[in-house]
Amino acid sequence: MKPLLLGLIGAGIQRSLSPALHEEEGRRHGLQVQYRLIDLEVLHAGVDALPGLLDDAVSQGYSGLNITFPCKQAVMPLLDGMSEEARAIGAVNTVVIQGGKRTGHNTDASGWGWGFRRALPQADLSRVVLLGAGGAGAAVGHAALGLGVQELQVFDTDLSRAAALASSLKARFPRQKAIHATDLRAAIQAADGLIHCTPTGMAGHSGMPLPPEWLRRELWVSDIVYVPLDTELLKAARRAGCRVMDGGHMNVGQAIGGFKLFTGREADPARMEAHFRKIVE
Repeated sequence: MKPLLLGLIGAGIQRSLSPALHEEEGRRHGLQVQYRLIDLEVLHAGVDALPGLLDDAVSQGYSGLNITFPCKQAVMPLLDGMSEEARAIGAVNTVVIQGGKRTGHNTDASGWGWGFRRALPQADLSRVVLLGAGGAGAAVGHAALGLGVQELQVFDTDLSRAAALASSLKARFPRQKAIHATDLRAAIQAADGLIHCTPTGMAGHSGMPLPPEWLRRELWVSDIVYVPLDTELLKAARRAGCRVMDGGHMNVGQAIGGFKLFTGREADPARMEAHFRKIVE
């Protein structure tokens, strides 16, 4: 049986659990999956290496690639086609390669939504702050409004990027509010939930994205970082009495969607999540 060759392109990805998740689920389906890490840091390369890396993937017979920070938006002009959702979100985290053609998809949005429904099913969706307006933030913003968030305040240290995302979200969800926030503290004080979508807190980017004293018991907190799973933000949120959602939920959710795109088969969600938690523990 010819192996199904998959990969992940990103920076600082050596602790990614994607290889283990896809290879094990593939084995359960009788598939031989080989999943490789294409780490920009290991290659001493930047986003400008993307064209060559994609060409190499095609020539080497890859069936698909996952795309992560900092490449989710930079990869878009290099593709032959995109799903409607990826185009609307403005970010790609999954590339399917067939017949030499590269098609972009986004499973971050569906993945976060899948995890949120499991982790925080009764969460108040009245007012939510989205911290981070990059590729992951764009996907999660679409997912949050799709789940019924009534007012989403988007904050990013790059104010123009936050404004652009809020504008695109408002256009796609005209019945709900998508606002560009300029005062993060005030936005959090008025919010029912906080979604963190920046690299702060992940391996190599340690720290907190905001002062812990801004957190309060009434606020639910979702962090998309999953390496480490228990980030400083989540530790502080628990100490403040907040209900929390760790980044593992989104990671498993997007892997479920990616597995179907790569193989045409339905992953077993419970099995994949159990495998993820076992590896982490």
